[in-house]
Amino acid sequence: MKELLPIVNDGRGLFMDAIEAANSGHLGMPMGCAEIGAALFGKLLRFNPDNPTWMNRDRFILSAGHGSIFLYVWLHLAGYNISLEDIKNFRKSGSITHGHPEFNKNLGIECTTGPLGQGVANAVGMALSCKKQAARFNTAKHKIFDNFVVCLCGDGCLQEGIAAEACSLAGHWKLDNLILIFDSNDVTLDAKLSKSQSENIIQRFEAYGFEVAQTNGNDLNDFITIFNDVKSSRSLCPKMIIAKTIIGLGIDEIAGTNQVHGTAGIKFIDTAKQKMGLPSAKFFVSETTRRFFVHRKSECKKEYAAWVEVFKAWQKENPGLAQALQRNDPEAMVRTLGALEPSNRDRTSTRVAAGEILQTIAKYDESVITGSADLFTSAGNYIKDSGDFSSENIQGRNIYFGVREHAMAAIMNGVAYDGMFRPSCSTFLVFSDYMRAAIRVAALAKLGQIFIFTHDSIAVGEDGPTHQPVETLTALRCFPNLDVVRPADYEETVGAWQLAMANINRPTALILSRQELPHLGQINVAQRRSGVLKGAYIAYAEVGKLERIILASGSELCLAMQAAPSFNGTRVVSVPCMEAFERQPKEYKNIVLPQNCTRRIAMEAGISMPWYKYVGSSGIVLGVDSFGYSGQPADLMNSFGITLENLKNVIHNLS
Repeated sequence: MKELLPIVNDGRGLFMDAIEAANSGHLGMPMGCAEIGAALFGKLLRFNPDNPTWMNRDRFILSAGHGSIFLYVWLHLAGYNISLEDIKNFRKSGSITHGHPEFNKNLGIECTTGPLGQGVANAVGMALSCKKQAARFNTAKHKIFDNFVVCLCGDGCLQEGIAAEACSLAGHWKLDNLILIFDSNDVTLDAKLSKSQSENIIQRFEAYGFEVAQTNGNDLNDFITIFNDVKSSRSLCPKMIIAKTIIGLGIDEIAGTNQVHGTAGIKFIDTAKQKMGLPSAKFFVSETTRRFFVHRKSECKKEYAAWVEVFKAWQKENPGLAQALQRNDPEAMVRTLGALEPSNRDRTSTRVAAGEILQTIAKYDESVITGSADLFTSAGNYIKDSGDFSSENIQGRNIYFGVREHAMAAIMNGVAYDGMFRPSCSTFLVFSDYMRAAIRVAALAKLGQIFIFTHDSIAVGEDGPTHQPVETLTALRCFPNLDVVRPADYEETVGAWQLAMANINRPTALILSRQELPHLGQINVAQRRSGVLKGAYIAYAEVGKLERIILASGSELCLAMQAAPSFNGTRVVSVPCMEAFERQPKEYKNIVLPQNCTRRIAMEAGISMPWYKYVGSSGIVLGVDSFGYSGQPADLMNSFGITLENLKNVIHNLS
C-alpha cells in the first residue's frame, strides 16, 4: 500500500497545523491513528461523498470524539463538503469543524460524539438498524443493504460502563455487521493505562461474543489485511480489531506518553514535519494526495452507480417494499391519532393508555420500534403481534435490553441517527438518571427519540424513596430541546403521542402514571389533544370574572378540576408540556395566562421550582421538595399536601 504512505504524513501535517492554529484540541489519537484513517477512507470504507446520505454506505463513527480533527481531515481529503478553510477554522466560533463531532450526515458525520462510550453504543444501534433494514427490504434476487458499521474507539470509551452494556448486547444479538476498532495505545489522559486497568481485553470481548483480531495499527499493510479478514469472516458475531498504536506518533519528544493529549506537542511541530519530509508551509496537501483522492472518489461513484442499478431493479420488482422504504409523514400520524375514538372508561393509568395508543401507531407506521430495560410488563410499551428482536428474528419490533438503561438510550440514539426506524424505549422515571448522558446527546443532536417513563411520582408508594421520582421530572425539564410531557388522562395521552410523533427534530419524554386516573370527560376531546400540542391550555374556564388560576399537570389536574367549581372566578390550566408552551406565540400564552391575573397556584407531585416562572413571586406551588418514604400512595400524597382538601384550603386562603 505504498500509495497511501504520503497520504498518512499529509494527514498528520494537517492535524498538527489545525491544532496549532486553534491552540486547542487533541493531537495524540489523530497522530497515532493516521494509518488507520488513511486505510479506511483511502481504501476500506464504502461511501459516496457526492451523496453522503446514501442508504447503503458504510457508517464510520469516531467514538473517541476528542480526536475530532482526525475525522474532519479524512472527510475533507475524501471529498466531503468540508473544505481546507474549514480545517483552518477548526474549533473557531461559527465553524462547522467543532471541538467534538456534531451530527451532520451531509458532512459525513454520523453522530455526535465526545462523551466517551456513547459512540460505541451508537454504533451498536446503527448496526442493529442496518441489520433490520437488510432483513426487511432485501430479497433473494436483490441485496440493497449489505453495509458495515465501523467504530473507532479508545481506552476511555471501553472503560465507560456504557460500552460494556452495549457490547454485551452486540454479542448477544450477533451483530456481524459491526466492526469495532480499538485504538490500543496504553495511555490515558492522566497517565499510563496501567495506572487504572489490568484486564484482558481479548478475553473480555470474546466473552461478550465478539471475534477478536489484533494488528499493528501503525502498519498499513497489516491493518488492511486484518480489516479485510474480519470483514469477510463468516462468523455470525461482531468483530473487534485491537490496533496497537503509538499515541502521538510523529512527534518524537512526547509520542507514547500522556503528554501528547491536548496541545503539548505544538512546540515540536516544525521538527516533526521536517522528520516526516513535509514542507514547513501550513495546511499543505501534496498533489499526490489530491490525485489519489480524486481517483478514490471516482471509484466510490462507480460503486455507487452499480448499486443504483440494483436498487432500480429492486424498486421495479418490489413496489410495496419500495413504498415502505419511504418514511411515513409525521403529520399524517398526528392526524391519524387525532381521529382516535375517545376513551369510554371512567379511569385508566396513563401508562396503560400510552401502551394502547402505541398499538395504533405501530399499526400505521411499521418503522416504529420499541424497547425496554426489563420493564415491558410494567411500562406497557410492548408492540403486540410484532415479535421480539433477536439474532433469529431480526424483524422483531420489541427489543429486550435487560437492565441496561444507559446503553438502551444510546443504542436507540444510534437507531435514530440512522434514520430508517423510529425508536422508543422505556423504564421507570426514577431510572432516567441512568440515561441522562444519552438523553442529553439526543437533545443536542436533535434526534426524534421517544423516551417512555412510567411510575411518575411518589404515588408508587410502598417501593419507597429509592423508586419515587421527586426531582427527576424537573431534572429532565432542564435539558434544552427535550419535550417533557406529563398527560393527565387518556385524551391528553393521545395528545402526548401526537406531539412525540411530530417531534422529528427533538426527543420527547413521556411521563406516565402507574395509578389509574379519572377520565376528564368534562373537557372537549379535541381541545385536550390539541392543547397538549400547544403545551398548555384552559381546561376549565372561570365562572364570571377571572380571579385566580390553578395550574397542574398529570395526576394533579383532576384535583384542580374538582376544586375549581367551588370557587367562582377560578380557571384551571393544564400544563402537560412546559417546553411546547414556551414555543407558542406570546398572544396565545397571554390568553391562557393573562398577565393581570397574579393570584396563581400550581400543583404537581414533584419539585416545585419550575412552576414559579408561571405563578410568580406572589403565587403558591404545592409540590414535593423532599424525598418520600415507604407507605401507601394515599398516605404519601396526604403527607405532602397533594390532596383536594389541601388545594381547596390554599385557594380559600389565597382569596
